[in-house]
Amino acid sequence: MKLLNILALGSLLWLTGCANTPVGSATEPRALLDMSAPGGAGIKAPPSRAQPGLQASSDLLPILAEHAASGLVVPLAPPADLWERIRRGYAMPDLDNPLVHDRERWYSHRPDYILRMTERSRKYIFHIIEELELRGMPTELALLPFVESAFNPQAVSSAKAAGMWQFMPATGKTFELKQNAFRDDRRDVLASTRAALDYLQKLHGMFGDWQLALAAYNWGEGSVGRAIAKNQRAGLGTSYSDLTMPMETRFYVPKLQAIKNIVANPQAFNSSLPQIGNHPYFQTVDITRDIDVALAAKLAEVALADFKALNPSANRPVILAAGTPQILLPWDNAAIFQSNLQAYGGGRLASWTVWLAPATMRPADAAKRVGISESVLRSVNNIPQRMLIKAGSSLVVPRSSHYELDVALQVADHGQLSLASEPTAVKSKKGKSAKALRPASGKPKSKAGKPGPSKKRKAKKPA
Repeated sequence: MKLLNILALGSLLWLTGCANTPVGSATEPRALLDMSAPGGAGIKAPPSRAQPGLQASSDLLPILAEHAASGLVVPLAPPADLWERIRRGYAMPDLDNPLVHDRERWYSHRPDYILRMTERSRKYIFHIIEELELRGMPTELALLPFVESAFNPQAVSSAKAAGMWQFMPATGKTFELKQNAFRDDRRDVLASTRAALDYLQKLHGMFGDWQLALAAYNWGEGSVGRAIAKNQRAGLGTSYSDLTMPMETRFYVPKLQAIKNIVANPQAFNSSLPQIGNHPYFQTVDITRDIDVALAAKLAEVALADFKALNPSANRPVILAAGTPQILLPWDNAAIFQSNLQAYGGGRLASWTVWLAPATMRPADAAKRVGISESVLRSVNNIPQRMLIKAGSSLVVPRSSHYELDVALQVADHGQLSLASEPTAVKSKKGKSAKALRPASGKPKSKAGKPGPSKKRKAKKPA
């Protein structure tokens, strides 16, 4: 027994010596610990002395026993949840000023609001983190939709910015977000995230600074560029904190920094974050036929509200396969949907189709043409009162029982609903009815027939 113990001890000492001796001569210099490496520690190659038969490379160097014992080796365990994964990828410089502390107090005094926002983010944040990491971008940018929309993909601002990334219509078109009569990709989870990260990368390339890039995302790249040029002419600093900006933009980065600080240490701010597992929430499912939104949710065995939360770009009761060939479903429900769809057989999946208005007409006349009530036509197509439907407009209408063709790609991808103000009749001085003397807005016309002077409201800059 003693002999066995001596042999085991000798083997252990021999293995330890191997761990501390690089391949080759015992006099080979050891790898050095490089404290300047990203993350604080790495292995730095010794002076090159290649051995016969071995390629000199800093990629294949031993980790010494004392380095492993020191705890400086990066842990291999995956993040416990998505919040930990975000923390590990923080890479933006911190901002520390009174506005940050003000926003920290504002959020920490509203724990219910934080909980609602973070619960809402559960469906989307894994995908955003994945995309950020693939691009090598700071993971705290995954928190930006908290600032923009409280992670609500249906959010619409007073300036008409839409979706959880709050794209203005023109900016959305610049980044190839489709906006037609049947879908608005500014609300689409995949498309809007791709566009937002494209835009943020572009802005970072322009300004070389993440805080300035965020300011430009909120205020517009032209506005930030002009503010920087103004400070340069005056001999002033050009950092985010140095620029003169509107109050909304002044608070923009402090809001993100405050949320970043709360995520880093929720207990310090009397806050709690819901557990969100480090795994996908949804997956994409292909569709090849037009299908009613309600039926798709039913086949997936998902609540209609949850289906719409994952597919918020669909703004009509039918999904047109030619224009929207994929839907998002919770991970476990994707297979359920495909199984139920197959069992559904060859039955009709869509009870709606698209009708092109042959001429400019009133909604009431269009409703008679397609055999539904005016109120249903207005509701399904979101047509306001006192508006005319212009010729060529694409309207969602009931599909007749004998019409089984799906909507063509050209219509599904480019269909638009164009409206015009309906002229109203007003009384002249002599008591006679006169049409078109006053536009639907109620603004008086000048003698030349043009609208009189009116005060324009300043629009929000594209985000």
